[in-house]
Amino acid sequence: MLETLTLTDWRGPYDAAVKARAVAALERGAVLFFPQLPFVLADDEQEFLDARVADGKAKNISLDHTSGKMQASSLTGEKAARLAAMIERFGVGATALVADLLPYRDVERARTSFRPVQVKGRSYSKIGDDRLLHIDAFPSRPMRGRRILRFFSNVAPNSSRNWHVGQPFEDFARTFLPRVGPHWPGKSWAFDKLGVTRGRRSRYDELMLSLHDAAKRDSNFQQNGPHEAVSFPPGSSWLVFTDQVLHAALGGEFALEQTFHLDVDQLAEPERAPVKVLERLSGRVLT
Repeated sequence: MLETLTLTDWRGPYDAAVKARAVAALERGAVLFFPQLPFVLADDEQEFLDARVADGKAKNISLDHTSGKMQASSLTGEKAARLAAMIERFGVGATALVADLLPYRDVERARTSFRPVQVKGRSYSKIGDDRLLHIDAFPSRPMRGRRILRFFSNVAPNSSRNWHVGQPFEDFARTFLPRVGPHWPGKSWAFDKLGVTRGRRSRYDELMLSLHDAAKRDSNFQQNGPHEAVSFPPGSSWLVFTDQVLHAALGGEFALEQTFHLDVDQLAEPERAPVKVLERLSGRVLT
């Protein structure tokens, strides 16, 4: 489940053997774990280790690096600007690390987020509850087979970030595919025209969303399905394809996260991508 890399620098160059290990483990569905790679907060950033910096309306504070717009924070003025600068500094560092460690040359940097609120104790809908095992799929942003890669750092001073990591994607898909109903193209067309989604969902997007929801609704799977507990201590970081790795965030606070998107043809082993697995299992072209 974990591939541990003892990197201590956010910038390369990294040893060729380490880079080969990283991409092979990542694409087969492991979590790359960096126990000695902390994101260090400046003295004047320590005040942001407070759940009250979030506005309480969303799970995460997010930053769009292309516009500089930050959402879901309660802060204003100079404090908001400093929080945005901290999140951006993390995003720049994560982007540099991915570029130096992995062979992908056309990676899109998406939103960067700060997660200051304790995972435990919040009220969620079943579909929105990330404490349940799931794969990532975006309801409003069609991916059409593109990958979702995420880099995390635990900046909490004292508490670990606790996950469950589930079975291999293909095993999961074999179990849940028979439960998924037919794809109705009219739904994707309507959502696109009404502006519910940013572009039309492909069969792949509809299938991934159905698998996401089916897993979360299956109480027996959540309780008894294969999984392992993983703990990410303060000062550690980790990197994972969250569209491939079943995961559940059970507890923790004060994490930073950077999302990346990339095309399947960037991969060293594209046949391991969820879209290729689902096409092989379903016998259909999905994008």
